[in-house]
Amino acid sequence: MSVSEPKRRGSYAVGRKRRDRIVAVASEQFATAGYAHTSMTRVAKEAGITATGLLHHFPSKQHLLLAVAEHRFDVAAAVVDAAADAEDDGDALIEALLAVTRRFVAEPGLIELFVTLSAEAADPSSAAHELFAARYERTVSELAARFRACARSGSFRADADYEAVARECVAVSDGLQLQWLLSGRRTDLLAGITGHLSRLRETLRPARGRS
Repeated sequence: MSVSEPKRRGSYAVGRKRRDRIVAVASEQFATAGYAHTSMTRVAKEAGITATGLLHHFPSKQHLLLAVAEHRFDVAAAVVDAAADAEDDGDALIEALLAVTRRFVAEPGLIELFVTLSAEAADPSSAAHELFAARYERTVSELAARFRACARSGSFRADADYEAVARECVAVSDGLQLQWLLSGRRTDLLAGITGHLSRLRETLRPARGRS
């Protein structure tokens, strides 16, 4: 056990690192060239592995797409987590949510993928359904907890329904991304989210902080 156990852990770490590299490359390729115009062969080449090696981790392009979608959820969470040292500061939380939108705007190809996959996820038989359902609930729960922490610190009001506020933030973000796509990218996504969060911040300020 003392010899084989480290080998297994080392093998897992190498495999995980390779998988993460594949997802990072696929995310970049999907964002720039588009999902339809990105081949598995291209992803394998850019990731520095064989096509067989790619299929070992992702049996189909659909599996890879789901991994990229999950990665996008993780990136958004990581951006918000970057404000963890000031998690009870309402202004810092609002700025963190704006930072998520800026990150999305920088990768327009992934917005298109996310919107398309979101629509597919509405079908309970879709492979994306379980992933999206679980990650939406997790996102709402974690964001609501952050809003409540801000309320406990006095940054925001204590009498708001913060689960509803969190769902509203997610709904506005996803809805504007859909409008951005349908308008041929003419909708100003960042301006729309900035306006919504600015109004939300003023609504949530404690009474003593209002003019």
